[in-house]
Amino acid sequence: MNLLLEFARKPMVRLILVGVVGFALGLFVGWVVWPVEWTDATPAYLRPELQADYVQMAADSFMLHSDPNRALQRWAALGAAGPDAYQSAQASASPQERQALNRYGQFIESVGGFEGGAGGSQQPPPSSAPWLRYLIIGGGIIAVLVIVAAAVYLLRPRRRGAPESPAMRAQSLSRETEKTDFSQLGLAAPLTQSITTYVLGDDLYDESFSIDSPSGEFLGEYGVGISETIGVGEPKKVSALEVWLFDKNDIKTATKVLLSEHAYNDMGIRQRLEAKGDLVLIAPQQKILLETATLQLMATVVEMEYGGGPLPENSYFERVTLELAVWQKEQGQGQA
Repeated sequence: MNLLLEFARKPMVRLILVGVVGFALGLFVGWVVWPVEWTDATPAYLRPELQADYVQMAADSFMLHSDPNRALQRWAALGAAGPDAYQSAQASASPQERQALNRYGQFIESVGGFEGGAGGSQQPPPSSAPWLRYLIIGGGIIAVLVIVAAAVYLLRPRRRGAPESPAMRAQSLSRETEKTDFSQLGLAAPLTQSITTYVLGDDLYDESFSIDSPSGEFLGEYGVGISETIGVGEPKKVSALEVWLFDKNDIKTATKVLLSEHAYNDMGIRQRLEAKGDLVLIAPQQKILLETATLQLMATVVEMEYGGGPLPENSYFERVTLELAVWQKEQGQGQA
């Protein structure tokens, strides 16, 4: 089966298959769906043996009724085939039939029928449905267009799917992560709840989300982004992420910096990052709380993995998935 499929993928084989299918479709349309139907055809389109029978019947009728107009009309219907049909009828006639043929022939000869062909050239029989011809032509054109379109589609150069970017992979991981049901923990439902993932290679990682009250009032924003990198080259090796919470009712934005193990233990890195916010050593399933005048944010490290390579051990992240949930403080509740 695999061998047949591989054989069918060849462009030339596809072209032949398309041609065969198109030919079969054309036969089906022409013979079954829209077959050609001729009506009111003259004897000029009969087979020679039937034309001879027609001449014999015309002669018998003339012998019986002696109607010259009808006799001449029937002869004219044969067109140029009349003389040959008459000779064929004579050759196969019985003595009694030949008598009628002789009388009929004498009459036709007397009016010049044998010389002028008695009726001129053959004309195509009129069709009882002129629109049928145009319908068949239109159907044929459509069939050809379908075949050409199918051939172009099958023979077109196939582009391989673009590799999944780090940002796309991060979005997929976030969608696959199940959000926490805080009601099962005895907590109120948050105003907003988001899953965000950083993946190595997403050098522009910077997520932000709006905070709105149930009535639609804007309360603030929150998010997470890259805070520190280590080493050189691409992709960037992220060694710290910063989670922030902005409250429209607070003059200060709360920020906490999540550091890798190596960055947390490096005094030089710590000194650079202390100005950004509180430093936290990141760990799986860790919960980090940020507070402002009227808002609280809980960041949960759902999953994390360190990258490997020539850099110090546990110095940068391969991926980090965070769940961010925000609640509005009750009136009178201050910062912890």
